Amino acid sequence: MGTPLGDFVRAKRDSIQPEAFGLPARGRRRSPGLRRADLADRAGVSVEYLTRIEQGRDRNPSPAVVNALADGLSLDAAERDHLRYLAKITGGGCPGHERPQPPSRAVRPTVLETLRLLEPGVALVTNRFGDVLAHTAGFASVMRASGLLEQPAPNLTRYVFTDPRARTFFADWEQVADEYAFDLWLGPTAGAFEWFRADLAPLAGEEFTRRLDRHLPPPRPPLRLRHPAARTELCWHRERLELPAADAQALVVMLPADEATARALDLLRRRPERPLRATG
Repeated sequence: MGTPLGDFVRAKRDSIQPEAFGLPARGRRRSPGLRRADLADRAGVSVEYLTRIEQGRDRNPSPAVVNALADGLSLDAAERDHLRYLAKITGGGCPGHERPQPPSRAVRPTVLETLRLLEPGVALVTNRFGDVLAHTAGFASVMRASGLLEQPAPNLTRYVFTDPRARTFFADWEQVADEYAFDLWLGPTAGAFEWFRADLAPLAGEEFTRRLDRHLPPPRPPLRLRHPAARTELCWHRERLELPAADAQALVVMLPADEATARALDLLRRRPERPLRATG
């Protein structure tokens, strides 16, 4: 049985062509990418030890080994942070049989006040599972036509993978799906991730489970929305501000990426809408 750390290392290794590291091509092989022996040599570890990590038989590599693997794979800063996080949750062992407590949906009063100060902007408080915990009226103006906020406890990940309307509303649905599947790896605990995956996988199907096997951070270009009430496609920059680790939450602000989106937002705001809402 694999581990988050081993799966990531293997997926990243498979995505690298030997020529990118100045290594000779070795003809046709059953597996794509960099050979295990090449990565082991670059990281200064044995092939047998690397095999144990990738197959999940070694769950506690030292920080020095994790850093060596990051060097061997030439990871960028974001990927290095992700690798260290995966090493941490992998070392915690397998999740127990009891269902872990879900992350709290409560949002601290000071965070809610910060959200109020962002009105009439487009902002929400969320977590790595995609729960929409609170949002501005501006966010509701943009998302009211999507169907997301029709649920008493809206969740963006479930919406993306199980609501057919999401494939129309998100102009780049494939990209958005990649983002939300990857973000699950950064959830509060490995156990909570496993339970969330078990709940969602039967409903979301292959589109969801296939993405969980990638383990590679996706690019995050501007978000494009097809809003039925707007005469143009809406394009947004997204700023994600992580809150303290104890909250396991983030404040996400969406900013118009072009003048057409800014004008459309002004029109959407004029439509009647309820003010700031906490969904916890």
